[in-house]
Amino acid sequence: MTSSPLPSGNHRPATLSPGHPDTRRGDRVVLGSTIVFAPYTIDQALEGLAEAGYRACEIGAVKGWFEHIDPDTVSDAEIDRVGRKLNNLGITPVSLSGHAQLQTEEGAARFGRAIDIAAALGMEIVNTYTGDAKTEDERDAYFANVAELCDLAARHGLKIGMETDSNMLPTAEIGVAILDRIGRPDVLGFNYDPGNVVYYAGADPVTDVRFALPRLVHFHFKDNIGGKGVFNFPPPGDGELDMSGLLAILDEAGYSGPISAEVEFDERGWPDYDACRAAAKRSVENLRGMGLSV
Repeated sequence: MTSSPLPSGNHRPATLSPGHPDTRRGDRVVLGSTIVFAPYTIDQALEGLAEAGYRACEIGAVKGWFEHIDPDTVSDAEIDRVGRKLNNLGITPVSLSGHAQLQTEEGAARFGRAIDIAAALGMEIVNTYTGDAKTEDERDAYFANVAELCDLAARHGLKIGMETDSNMLPTAEIGVAILDRIGRPDVLGFNYDPGNVVYYAGADPVTDVRFALPRLVHFHFKDNIGGKGVFNFPPPGDGELDMSGLLAILDEAGYSGPISAEVEFDERGWPDYDACRAAAKRSVENLRGMGLSV
């Protein structure tokens, strides 16, 4: 089977009108991602986020990367227990990172399970990347699988955030054609990650994010130090990216969806638990300094 070509790129970034922001920054939902506690248990992650001051979160369910919930093995009883833990800590679960290789049957099934988990926890959004489809057959499989997964998410009342990440969708400018081919704007949109855009493509997020704005459903607030190919993602605001500038663009565009703060440290890996706790607290301090309500 021959893959249909993607629509040719006559897309232009969204242009913003001058004037006051449409959205009050302090009212936006700010999440703490459990990725800052990737090597630790989900209880330690949620407790650390609560201690730092977060009242909403994104939970990791990414096989082989950060499995605070393992989508392959988690039981209904464990999902119920996590729900009670969140309630006891006063944290609202908003999104799930369920990244999977969507061009494969295994990856599509895994992401389908992530959708079910997100629904059970009362979340709103399930994030993923495209996966690493390289051949035409793999790309065909990706598009077919995502169409079915959109149907599943719609039945649960969930949205899917396709992240700027990896070979198929390293920037929003490239990703517009992918999302347009799939359609389903009622379900499918961008999960924009400025740190990834720099790391994978060396592109400027302040320019590139404008391509995502018309279909932006989730924003990974991730900073970077070192540029393309350098794995160094400190607390947002401590790196080299113009995070305040990105927030200003979101404000002006009237984006009112979640912003999820991510910290992935550097090539040395994650530090001990106390250092992760300190990084989560530093993130909250920086977010509040940018006018966000945490």
